[in-house]
Amino acid sequence: MIRHLVLFKLNEGVSRDEPRVVAGVKAFKELGGQVPELEVWESAWNISDRPIAYDFAINAAVADHDALQRYLDHPAHQAGVAQWREFATWVIADYEF
Repeated sequence: MIRHLVLFKLNEGVSRDEPRVVAGVKAFKELGGQVPELEVWESAWNISDRPIAYDFAINAAVADHDALQRYLDHPAHQAGVAQWREFATWVIADYEF
């Protein structure tokens, strides 16, 4: 199994309630039901107010490297990424467990 973690930081001046952010969150919330390779899918806003904290997180799991690539290439994933590029930056970690 491969764990896929993504932490998003909203760009300066961008707020959670902006329509484009709300649409981006909706796209990622729905992704779990659209990509068959996803065995685990969680996405949510961070609840910590620490200054080093990121704003939004994705926690996913797939079976193997091929499944991860199919997820990354999936049109619904690509569409969500395109939305988030407009208002956030992110870091990822993929690891086997």
